[in-house]
Amino acid sequence: MDFKKNKIPDDVKTIHLTAVCGTGMGALACMLKDMGFKVTGSDHKIYPPVSDFLFEKGINILENFHGNNLSYKPDLVIIGNAVTKNNPEAVKADAMGLYFCSMPQALNRFVIKNKKSILVTGTHGKTTTSSLMAWLLFCAGLDPGFMIGGILNNFNSNYRLGNGSHIVIEGDEYDTAFFDKGPKFLHYTPLITILTGIEFDHADIFKDINHVESVFDQLISDLPTDSTLIAFSEDKKVMKLLDRAKCRTLTYGIQQHSFWRMGNITVDPPWSIFDVYRNGKLFSCFKTRLMGEHNIMNALSVIASADNLRIPREITAKALETFKSVKRRQEVRGRKKGITVMDDFAHHPTAVRETIKGVKPFFQDGRIIAVFEPRTNTSMRDVFQDTYTDSFEMADIVCIRKPPLLDKIPKDERFSSEKLAADLKKKGKNAFYFPDTQAIIDFLVNEARANDLILIMSNGSFDNIHEKLLASL
Repeated sequence: MDFKKNKIPDDVKTIHLTAVCGTGMGALACMLKDMGFKVTGSDHKIYPPVSDFLFEKGINILENFHGNNLSYKPDLVIIGNAVTKNNPEAVKADAMGLYFCSMPQALNRFVIKNKKSILVTGTHGKTTTSSLMAWLLFCAGLDPGFMIGGILNNFNSNYRLGNGSHIVIEGDEYDTAFFDKGPKFLHYTPLITILTGIEFDHADIFKDINHVESVFDQLISDLPTDSTLIAFSEDKKVMKLLDRAKCRTLTYGIQQHSFWRMGNITVDPPWSIFDVYRNGKLFSCFKTRLMGEHNIMNALSVIASADNLRIPREITAKALETFKSVKRRQEVRGRKKGITVMDDFAHHPTAVRETIKGVKPFFQDGRIIAVFEPRTNTSMRDVFQDTYTDSFEMADIVCIRKPPLLDKIPKDERFSSEKLAADLKKKGKNAFYFPDTQAIIDFLVNEARANDLILIMSNGSFDNIHEKLLASL
């Protein structure tokens, strides 16, 4: 491509988004539409919930990628990170000499502009943390914007323009575009950065944990001197990199040396009640409907950010109490015959372990039936084959589905659900392997009983197992 055209011209009125049905791209399309631009988009597959938002906004979505989609000569083409250089629209944009850019470039230019951005990064907890941060700013009357990788129940949206001076961005370490292999989060210049932890993930683009650490190292090193980094002190990899920061740093965790420290946690369903210490002194007691220590840690980072912004702790407390979480994060999809069906996005071994651990105290009268579908580029690889055996320790019954997209992975690198189930059985766990979703539903209909929690974990739709299961119970 003519990389001189990788820029945003001064006078833009029409914009086309290639791969518009990605969560971030769909949100950006809606934002641009709200700002008055003429917006079109295309994708290989048009699917909800993003497609529903786009249709409601009146955005013309074209199914499949085709050079003709650009025949009206848009002023700018925004290219999603799933698009390759051989994509028909990328090829056509180059042939037509059209200006193009990545999603973060467009977000910076049209949405963030001169706003004070709060960037939430890290391997785990980004969506919940950034969502809670956005809700807190809203409760404080700051009218924030946000762009987040999940649907916030408080707003029924994953984006908001806002008229205030703050914007919350969920910034991931995944690559930006085929013409920019650097992480998305390097494009932003935040006022506050929350770093929730660093683990190996995204095996399709990162070689190993050192490779992952290197991009977070660059992020920390590049943070503006007048910004603040709020970092998770329980992660040794995070703490190792803090010396690279030129900005103010504040730590949060459970260690005595953490500037922001979580104290006692009490579970009183539906509430998690916890003490917070600031620089060794009791700051306040808070309560939230979020479950699990991992989510309390997410809340702690938001409390630290709010204090840094001089938001009164009373407002922070109210925001925590009224936060309705995010779709697909510990989301109760329904209850039948006393059986609760919960949906969660967990897929990394740590996320699976902490999610099960987090919900356990809230369902003491029944069993935790963990249902897991490995379908990310990392979980379908054998990189975590052995690690997953420790993730289901607190589950009473474990159901493992065969990965649905294994043909995308080289044979010698494929994850084995059968092996995981067998290894769990060797550890004394009541674990089962299933070749497809219907087999899991049939098993659960016969197995589940009143007071059980069926915790379904996948980063995909899982063949709409939640609704099918509820209908079958």
